[in-house]
Amino acid sequence: MNAEERREAWRSLTVIEDWLRGGIRKERIEPDFESAAKAAAGRAAASAAFVEGPAGDSLEAVAAEVAACTLCRLAGTRKKAVPGQGVAAPLVMVIGEGPGAEEDAQGLPFVGPAGKLLDKMLAAVDLERDRNCFIANVVKCRPPGNRDPAPDEQAACLAYLRRQIALLRPRVLLCVGRVAAQSLLGTKEGINALRGRWLRYAGLPLLATFHPSALLRDESLKRPAWEDLKMLRSFLAETSGGAGAAGASGAESGKPPGDG
Repeated sequence: MNAEERREAWRSLTVIEDWLRGGIRKERIEPDFESAAKAAAGRAAASAAFVEGPAGDSLEAVAAEVAACTLCRLAGTRKKAVPGQGVAAPLVMVIGEGPGAEEDAQGLPFVGPAGKLLDKMLAAVDLERDRNCFIANVVKCRPPGNRDPAPDEQAACLAYLRRQIALLRPRVLLCVGRVAAQSLLGTKEGINALRGRWLRYAGLPLLATFHPSALLRDESLKRPAWEDLKMLRSFLAETSGGAGAAGASGAESGKPPGDG
């Protein structure tokens, strides 16, 4: 629906609403339908299709380019770039926002306290980074002070992530945290609005949940995060046999990972 069609539909609905309320016309501020249409087009473009890399592209080629990248200011403060880690044909690709201090030091994703909790979360549904997952971030270099990556920093790195997704072709994308989900989906919705439901990116199912660091700060978030993981487990179980039988034991316990 284009901007003019949205405007006409809105006007028709206001007439009906006023008629139902006694027939007296009410003054209203007309929404900016042009901006809404442009935003919708941007979201569609962001999740439309895989970005194919050069002919003969590979995960190794992406990692080498990431290691030499100077496209944004983060290159000037990093110790090590963090392209990602995992298997080449994963069931699940886990996507976070960016490396932290431990990741910056080691060049590997999610190896600090939040990473240890992420490993427990994945293990609860029979997933492991070295067996059936690939873990990456929106930006491949640490933002100073662990701040959110700026929009231009995300834009500079997004092509790398899209190439990784195209090469890996995971069954599911699991975005941990607001930044990762917003960046891929081209939305400003918060994590509470995005989690708990299936979304799509480039034709792939996408599930958003809380970042493990948020769970470390606020244990009340563990229960809803566990519900998201059970959604993931159920989806994998319903599609080609799922992640494996071991995931069932964690779900049956009804206990969020990291609680004991």
